[in-house]
Amino acid sequence: MWRYGGFPISTEYAILNFMDNPAPFAEPKDRSSLPVPDRRRTELVRKALHFLIALSPPMAGCNRAYTLIFLGAGTLAYVGMEALRCRGLRIPLISFLTVFASRRRDRGRFVLGPVTLGVGAFLSLLLFPPQVAAIAIYALAFGDGTASLAGKFFGRIRPPFLFHKSLEGSVACFLGAFVSAWLVSGDLRTALTAAGAATAAELLPIRDWDNIIVPLVTGAAVRFLL
Repeated sequence: MWRYGGFPISTEYAILNFMDNPAPFAEPKDRSSLPVPDRRRTELVRKALHFLIALSPPMAGCNRAYTLIFLGAGTLAYVGMEALRCRGLRIPLISFLTVFASRRRDRGRFVLGPVTLGVGAFLSLLLFPPQVAAIAIYALAFGDGTASLAGKFFGRIRPPFLFHKSLEGSVACFLGAFVSAWLVSGDLRTALTAAGAATAAELLPIRDWDNIIVPLVTGAAVRFLL
């Protein structure tokens, strides 16, 4: 349940009212008064959208050029809609989902995550052969994605040498990248290389830019191996 003005409201009610009249749900200048949903549910929504980038390798298998056009156009369209939202002009449903799935640090700012996600997949398809690009994008989707979920739900051990990210999240990242790379390549060494590279890249304290760094580092490591 959302809470707005101290009263509980359902997500469905919030979406319908936002589409009819987005003004009451506009982000106030005082961030402390924002209707912030439960952080774990927000993370589930964020990563459900994040996992969708895994559709790009199968799409590229059907038509690589059209997939690149789709990713590029989609990213540019999001930039335009998000720029309008930051100026007070909300796009029904899209702006609501952007705000709903954003982290607290992004409230009241341009939400960069979807842009870097699209760019990371675009560059992977552009720079690497199909199999390597698939491994790189799946490392982004399932490695980085599961790391965030595991850290949010189960993260307890946060040593300084992991930049205070959780050990549980790093293990989840390694496993997610390893399994996806092994299913694509069928090769143990390739899967271990991809998982190690993805886990190391995901540890870097670069916030949303890991959506670009993780697939590029993973793809470069696998490409060098092959």
